[in-house]
Amino acid sequence: MKKGWIIALVVIAVIVVLGFAIVGWGVGVYNKLVGLNEGVSQAWSQVENQYQRRYDLIPNLVETVKGVAEFEKGTFTAVTEARAKVGQVRLSADQLGDPQAFQQFQQAQDGLSSALSRLLVVSENYPQLKANENFLQLQAQLEGTENRISVERMKFNQVVQDYNTQIKRFPAAIIAGITGFSEKQYFKAAEGAQQTPKVQF
Repeated sequence: MKKGWIIALVVIAVIVVLGFAIVGWGVGVYNKLVGLNEGVSQAWSQVENQYQRRYDLIPNLVETVKGVAEFEKGTFTAVTEARAKVGQVRLSADQLGDPQAFQQFQQAQDGLSSALSRLLVVSENYPQLKANENFLQLQAQLEGTENRISVERMKFNQVVQDYNTQIKRFPAAIIAGITGFSEKQYFKAAEGAQQTPKVQF
């Protein structure tokens, strides 16, 4: 009888140890997923900061250009409308797994980038504008902001890649599925970006 109790206690002890090991492993995986998810949210905040910086610069740039190039109304309207659309399309860190919301956000930002590019091209036609100190400073700030946006988008994509890879790997995929961690979206190039632009002289 004593032998039976000893075997039963050993089996129970092994089961308890295995149970603790599995729970400990699950907690470790969950905590890693939480950390990666927070990394995605932090990277997204940096992207939003740069977009906000650009959003705030635009009215000053438009007003400066308007003072010199008054008859380019269509360009100003396009920039103003694109900026308004960007202001309406918000994407929180919780929505980063929603492909439609993410695509809407990216399209609005790409539309604003396109309108700003047209505005800067129009400004090339006005020598007095190119000599305007305010315009030159705003243009430099905007170009710097566009570069920062590119860098932050690249960093964001790297963090999302780490996160998405982790939630798809076995056995972490089991914990991710049980606890509701879902795939996040990447920034992608604007449509037509892969085509070589035509240069004419």
